[in-house]
Amino acid sequence: MPLLSLQKVELAFGGPPLLDGVDLRLEAGDRLCLLGRNGSGKTSLLRLVTGELQPDAGAVHRQQNLRVGSVPQDVPEELRGSVAEIVAGGFGEATALLARHHRVSQALAHPETLEAGEADRLLAELERLQHELEQGGGWELQRKVEQVTEHLRLPLDADFATLSGGTRRRALLARALVSGPEILVLDEPTNHLDIETITWLETFLLESVRTVLFVTHDRFFARRLANRVAELDRGHLFDFDCGYDEFVGRREELLENEVKRRAAFDKKLAQEEAWIRQGIQARRTRNEGRVRALKKMREEHRLRRQRLGKARMEIQQAGRSGALVAEAKAASFGYGGAPVIRELSTTVMRGDRLGIVGPNGSGKTTLLRLLLGEVEPEAGEVRAGTRRELLYFDQLREQLDPEQTVLHNVGEGHETLIIGGRPRAALAYLQDFLFTPDRARSPVRILSGGERSRLMLAKLFARPSNLLVLDEPTNDLDLETLGLLEDLLVEYEGTLLLVSHDRAFLDNVVTGILAVGEDGRVVEYAGGYSDYERQAAGAAAGEEEAPPPPPRKKERPPRDRPAGPRKLTNKEREALAALPETIARLEAEQEALHASMADPRFYERAVTEASRIRDRLAALEEELEEAYERWQALETLAEGGAADA
Repeated sequence: MPLLSLQKVELAFGGPPLLDGVDLRLEAGDRLCLLGRNGSGKTSLLRLVTGELQPDAGAVHRQQNLRVGSVPQDVPEELRGSVAEIVAGGFGEATALLARHHRVSQALAHPETLEAGEADRLLAELERLQHELEQGGGWELQRKVEQVTEHLRLPLDADFATLSGGTRRRALLARALVSGPEILVLDEPTNHLDIETITWLETFLLESVRTVLFVTHDRFFARRLANRVAELDRGHLFDFDCGYDEFVGRREELLENEVKRRAAFDKKLAQEEAWIRQGIQARRTRNEGRVRALKKMREEHRLRRQRLGKARMEIQQAGRSGALVAEAKAASFGYGGAPVIRELSTTVMRGDRLGIVGPNGSGKTTLLRLLLGEVEPEAGEVRAGTRRELLYFDQLREQLDPEQTVLHNVGEGHETLIIGGRPRAALAYLQDFLFTPDRARSPVRILSGGERSRLMLAKLFARPSNLLVLDEPTNDLDLETLGLLEDLLVEYEGTLLLVSHDRAFLDNVVTGILAVGEDGRVVEYAGGYSDYERQAAGAAAGEEEAPPPPPRKKERPPRDRPAGPRKLTNKEREALAALPETIARLEAEQEALHASMADPRFYERAVTEASRIRDRLAALEEELEEAYERWQALETLAEGGAADA
């Protein structure tokens, strides 16, 4: 007998049904990964399982006294108390006893604050509480709470209401884990967790929780945990009795078969429509069955739900940056005297794709800010490259105004954008990111997490760049959008700095890893996340002293050079003095031409004039590139000659 089953369940919220006759069985030992596009109804199905929602039709059957624990995407606003109280919540009297025991212990730890005779009373109460906890199994609960909160890095005495959204979700995860449920329901459990904690969670679930129903976009997590996969698609649930990798192949076969079936159906429908339009035989009795069949086909075609299309994202490329993007030499930075990044030394070259990993709170975002020049190092130096056109995806989505519409956030009050050098309606551009006109006119505050992530990408990609900085961009994105973003980043010709806990995403996109340790030191590794993990494990075991540097673009073979540095010639000194003015003149001309192209009337000009301006911009880019490289080479020579003197 299953622990839980859904039979012919239907659910709708005024539009097309999210669930249309869904059947589902959960047996003991199932670790079911639920997949589907953003908005397909995954969270609603989880809420049916936990009992938070009731179906419009059909039935949900549970075994008697079934214990279901859950971690929702949204944190309930009504929760109050310390982290320890929240995590131990749901255990009735044992929770209250543990909370009181903790408060009494804290009071006795500071006897100087107690009134006369109060210490004796508290000692007596503490003894009584200890006895009751022993009788009711409270100490076992306390052990579980401490074990889980330690791994999730939760401050037990902190006020739950004052914590960040990510920390509160980790507290809810801890509460669900210690409750010992027969079914554990997790909605995007890896969001806001670092890789070390995700790895621990995977092991904990495999060893300590028998039955799990979870939604995730983390392919490593799904691959390691799932022994069943189900996908919600256009109201129907497709169940696959296999792991994640096999599911991917079988789903592709199903989609190909669906395309073939629909093509055959549409061909037959067209033939029948042509027959009925002839109007000769249709009214005869022997053809009434054929007419009825045609009416049924028309109705079936009318009710057909198309698979949600894929986003059509595109990253606009700006002109090339200088060869050097950023360079740090023994740079250190901290807050309030507490060091965060220590003695950072690295060089970021044009075209590098670097992933940044490390525990939560280790300083990954601070590392980005150092490399971008947003903060000055307290020691050492950071040198910024030239001609950087930066786009920054912040993990808190603070660039979005929640009270403004989707359209206003992207167009900033304008209904037309310049995309790829050409004007384009903002509404049409947003449809590429799967925002319908109605949704585009909705305020950002009502969007789901996945929609906000897509909106952030739409806002960023409306501008050209040659340096792309993404801080946790994968949270809440569905797998299709995630795959498209991966493809775009692989083809991106600029420089990429990526903070992510998504191991598959890192493996598919980056060519080097900057690993931030809890001590603030940054170590550089070659390859993707799996390569980093292997190299770090080898270094820890003493197999190698240090990892090799990440691969860069192919370097030119070294030329024969004199043994020591030489001084500038008179001609080179004159060139070095003149270059700043030359670069300023070229950049001013470039800026003027860009301003001309941004004018909506630009494309009303003669084709030859518009073509001439585009050609001149391309030539300017090459001239600036040569000027900057010449300037950098002469400055290096000048510095070397001065040092030698």
